Amino acid sequence: MSEVRLENVRKSYGTAVAVDGVSLTIGESEFVTLLGASGSGKTTCLRMVAGFVYPDEGRVCIADADVTRTPPQKRATAMVFQQYALFPHLNVAQNIAFGLRVRRMSRAEIDVRVREVLSLVQLDGLAERMPSQLSGGQKQRVALARAVVLKPQILLLDEPLAALDLKLREELQLEIKRVQAALGVTTLFVTHDQGEALGMSDRVAVMHRGRIIQIDPPAKLYQEPMNGIVAQFIGRMTLIPVEVRAIENGACLVCDHVGAELKTHHWPSNARVGDALVLTIRPEAYRLEGDLQNRLEASVERALYHGTGWLCQAQDSRGRSHIVHIPLTAPSPRNGDRISLNWSANDCRAIWET
Repeated sequence: MSEVRLENVRKSYGTAVAVDGVSLTIGESEFVTLLGASGSGKTTCLRMVAGFVYPDEGRVCIADADVTRTPPQKRATAMVFQQYALFPHLNVAQNIAFGLRVRRMSRAEIDVRVREVLSLVQLDGLAERMPSQLSGGQKQRVALARAVVLKPQILLLDEPLAALDLKLREELQLEIKRVQAALGVTTLFVTHDQGEALGMSDRVAVMHRGRIIQIDPPAKLYQEPMNGIVAQFIGRMTLIPVEVRAIENGACLVCDHVGAELKTHHWPSNARVGDALVLTIRPEAYRLEGDLQNRLEASVERALYHGTGWLCQAQDSRGRSHIVHIPLTAPSPRNGDRISLNWSANDCRAIWET
C-alpha cells in the first residue's frame, strides 16, 4: 500500500495561514497534481507529506501509518526539487548513488540499481559526466533518477520543470510520466503551470488561499469548472456576469448587465431565478457563422497566430471582451474586422462566481 492521506491539515506562519483545513487522498500509483498560484498553499502541502514541515493541526498518513511527526529520512518518500540540487563534485553515477550509500547498501547492489535507473531515465553512457557537463534537461533527469533509485513509496515533485525552456519542459513532462507509469509509484506533483497539470495528471487539485476548491480529472476540470476562480485558472475563458431570468425546458435563460439574453444548458442545480452567476465560454466554442442559440456582433481588437489558428480578443457591441479561437480554415483576422460570435447553449456554462 502506498496511499497518501492529508486529513484536515492546517499550517500557519505567524498570522499568515498557508494551509487551511486541506483533506486529500492520493490512491496507490495515482498521479495527483496540486495546482495554484504562488501562496495558494500547494508547496506547503507537499512539504508536509515529505516531513519538512509539520502541520499545526490534522494528520498526514502514508500507507495507513500516521507519519505526521515522523522526520523526512524515516518516510518512504523521495523528492525532486525545482533546483536540481546536484552535488557539483560528484559525477552522474555518484549523484544517483548518494542516497543508497547513506543507507549503507553494498557496492554491488548500488551498481546494479544505478545502471537500472540510468537506463530508465535514458542517461546510458553519461554515468561519468560531471553536472557542469550536462544540459538542464539532463540535470533534471539525474535529479529524477536520484529520487526513484531509492524505490520510494511516494514520489514528490516540487515544480521540477520551472527552470527549463518550453521544449525541454514538454519533453520532461513525457519523461516523468513515462517513468512514473513504469514504476507505478504514487506521485504528488506541484506546479503553477496548468498545461503541466492537465497533461500529466490523473487528478488535479486546484488550490486557492490555502484550500482545495476543486479536485477532478483534467478533462472534467477543464470542461466543468465549479466557479469563476477555477475557470480563470484553467485554460483561457470568457466570463460574463449574468443573472438568472428563467429555467425551463432544459435550459437556463440568463441576462447580462446591459440586458442581453443568453442561453445555456449547463448551470448549478441549486441556482434559482434572480441568482447572480457567471457565464463561461471557451475560445474554441465560438463559431463565426451558424444558426446557434447565442449570437453577438463583435470587432477584433488583436489577433495572435499560434500554429493551429488565431487567438483573438474581440469586443462585442456591448463592450464585453471575448477570447476567440479562429481556425486556419477561416480568413485571417485583422484588427478592426467585424465578426459574428455564435455559440451553442450546450457549449457554455453558468457557474457561481466564487
